[in-house]
Amino acid sequence: MTRFKQIDLSRIRTVSIGSRKSKVKPSDFARVIDDPVTARLQEFVDSLPKILAGNELRDLVADIAAARRKKKPVIVMIGAHVVKVGLSPVIIDLIRQGIVTHLAMNSAAAIHDVETAMWGHTSEDVAVNLMDGRFGMSRETGEFINKGLTKAFMESSMGYGEALGIKLMAVKARNVKLSLLATCCTLKVPVTVHAAIGTDIVHQQPTMDGAATGELSFRDFKVLSNSVKELKNGGVVLNVGSAVILPEVFLKALTIARNLGYKARGFSTANFDMIRQYRPSVNVVERPTQGSGRGYSFTGHHEIMIPLLAIMVKLAMRRGRSK
Repeated sequence: MTRFKQIDLSRIRTVSIGSRKSKVKPSDFARVIDDPVTARLQEFVDSLPKILAGNELRDLVADIAAARRKKKPVIVMIGAHVVKVGLSPVIIDLIRQGIVTHLAMNSAAAIHDVETAMWGHTSEDVAVNLMDGRFGMSRETGEFINKGLTKAFMESSMGYGEALGIKLMAVKARNVKLSLLATCCTLKVPVTVHAAIGTDIVHQQPTMDGAATGELSFRDFKVLSNSVKELKNGGVVLNVGSAVILPEVFLKALTIARNLGYKARGFSTANFDMIRQYRPSVNVVERPTQGSGRGYSFTGHHEIMIPLLAIMVKLAMRRGRSK
């Protein structure tokens, strides 16, 4: 005998599955592509399941395409990892296609962009170089960035991103076509760099000028705020791989826009990262879209998710033009 009484299930009322509300049906399933050699990209996109993230990705793509058709901003914010995993050509293409209207990055991303453009390699071995104090001490990197910022601080009203992009073009960097900074400056697309003093390798070198770095990053904060104010009844903000700095900067830029009376509401946001983090979830996906708009979260490797997003957006834009 058991000591514990069990509930009697004999009087449970059941319902017919025919009358039950269900969320998944076979028409939503993934489709098999029979001949992957001859299949077109659109066939692959259409083959994705119409369930959960599959549908959410389609919805985000539609939001981006609608934003550009209505000439609303598509602001992309990136962390350093986006450059390190080789996605610059994909983002450059979206800039050239007129899909990305503002590119914001942390200063580590700017470092990787400069090193790639100037010397054709980046992302040092931190574990090895940290052992003897050589980590982050690449002289050329520090001199190019820090001296460029100091010169712009003294001689112009340019911000961080513009100063570096213009300098890369001026010195004819050998890989300038792979530079996000230079591409944006060439096409007159706002590019902003948002620094936190002490977080980057160039801050530990003797060429570092805290006043110049701070002022030019502050100028870029105001440039970003100017773009954010246009997020009215449309527009999209994407955060890719920035866990802290850009979500915080974006939230403050949005507050400025609303404080000044701009109706920055009714837009979409999305966060792409390998794991879900607190600040992107709250400061990008949830808080800015509360009461209006829509926020999305996608978890996966950037080097897979961002090319997939890019090709889906290009297909959607092409279909929109053909209608």
